[in-house]
Amino acid sequence: MTSLDVITMGCRLNTYESEVMRHLATEAGLKDLIIVNTCAVTQEAERKACQTIRKLSKARPGTPLVVTGCAAQINKGKFLKIPGVSLVLGNAEKVSANIFKALPALLDSPQGPQALVSDIYDQDSLTLPLISHYEGMAKAFIEIQNGCDHSCTFCTIPAGRGKNRSLPLGQLVSHVQHLVDKGFKEVSLTGVDITSFGHDLPGTPTLGNAVKRLLKMVPDLPRLRLSSLDPKALDDELFELFEREERLMPHAHLSIQSGNTLILKRMKRRHVRDDILSTCERLRKARPEIVLGADFIAGFPTESAEHFEDTLALIDEVNLTYLHVFPYSARPGTPASRMPPVPKPIISQRAALLRSQGKVRQHAYAQSLCGSTSDVLIESAQTGRTPGYAALDLTAPSEAIGKIQKVFISPSTTPSGISGTFV
Repeated sequence: MTSLDVITMGCRLNTYESEVMRHLATEAGLKDLIIVNTCAVTQEAERKACQTIRKLSKARPGTPLVVTGCAAQINKGKFLKIPGVSLVLGNAEKVSANIFKALPALLDSPQGPQALVSDIYDQDSLTLPLISHYEGMAKAFIEIQNGCDHSCTFCTIPAGRGKNRSLPLGQLVSHVQHLVDKGFKEVSLTGVDITSFGHDLPGTPTLGNAVKRLLKMVPDLPRLRLSSLDPKALDDELFELFEREERLMPHAHLSIQSGNTLILKRMKRRHVRDDILSTCERLRKARPEIVLGADFIAGFPTESAEHFEDTLALIDEVNLTYLHVFPYSARPGTPASRMPPVPKPIISQRAALLRSQGKVRQHAYAQSLCGSTSDVLIESAQTGRTPGYAALDLTAPSEAIGKIQKVFISPSTTPSGISGTFV
């Protein structure tokens, strides 16, 4: 049995780029192929990537196996040594139509397994093909930005993604209009640091400028979402759009990492605690019903019990609903890896406590929706999602998938805690 399989690890940006690779591989006529799109955000993510690749190699011996993504970009030699790997591609190469057209010859090369990984810092612009299908998804993602010009002390992502570069506004509008024409009702804008969008483009448009133009130029787009936002980098126009544009969903996910200013400074983040408080207050003033989520790192080097208590207090103070928690994992060569570490058992305890807080808060928010009616995007025959990003269980006919339906929300014993009935 032959099949084209793309395995995605990590972020929404990887999710989008995996669909680009699926599109390019299909266009090139490739049918018997495995592509693993790796993540390098933590040491654990890289370990899982290696484990997944070994399992796939054993399960489908003889099937060409291509490894790409941030971990492959940063550490190509490590993946090239894994038995069964046919080719390692860098992050620039993985979205190249010419590379995929040449893939049959590359995979059949007498030289054996090889790596095509260029210097990611040589990439000065962002251009991506139009794609029409997202495997198993009823909503679409668009990469509007890649790379990062900042240097957080814990992070290796700039080494995997290169410098900040943005999708030109005209291409962004064309991509989204294409997806709307294909029937998508919701599009998410994603990237490494989307609040840095436009810094490299003529006229230096902001993310708010881009969202405003997009919503104006694609009036038939029902829903727009944004991926992680830096708390200090939201521009005035973006706040205004949250206030007056109903098609911009009332949901914001912030890249916070810690609630303590000293730890944030040691992380070399752009924001401090007061910035988080003021941004969340301004978002709630602009959109009272907005639902907020955040990324956190548990057990960053030098984090004391008091520092961690500041994080717990912040979660309550700004009323966060969705918590995405990373136990700190030292990345070799980063400044944080040379700082005094927190013992691993304490890191695990703090991560578990944050995740527990997240489950409680998410459940409480879901229960607050019970008895109300909401416009829900039907994501599958069993699930839907509200404007505030709450998942609910339902039973939907196949023709409803991908559409927005009015749903009455009730309590449920299912994992989401709520269920929906079509109105």
